[in-house]
Amino acid sequence: MNKSELIAALSTADGVSEKKAAQVLDLILDEMTEALKRGERVEIRGFGSLIVKQYPAYQGRNPRSRETISVEGKRLPHFKAGKELRARINERIQPERERASEPGQPPSTETDSDRKMDSDDPSGTD
Repeated sequence: MNKSELIAALSTADGVSEKKAAQVLDLILDEMTEALKRGERVEIRGFGSLIVKQYPAYQGRNPRSRETISVEGKRLPHFKAGKELRARINERIQPERERASEPGQPPSTETDSDRKMDSDDPSGTD
């Protein structure tokens, strides 16, 4: 979902114009950005929190020329999903795992990448 899809969903759900929905979303994002600039934590209960992490300067290396370069310190936003968001996401995943397992057996812990690797080997051997 991108910003314009979020605006459309907001305007449909609340019956406001897309212009007004865009203004509301922009206001929310601007306020969150300003709070993060001030070093404040932004928390939306049930969704997650945003903090700014400070990373120090360090000596890096140009991979092409192997030359040592100085990389300046930086501040980057970090998002941590809330418990409710994680639970909602996993509610949709759990039924798929249970359907894929055989009756009476525990759900499979096999990932999509494991299944892909198995299907790439036509001989069935490792």
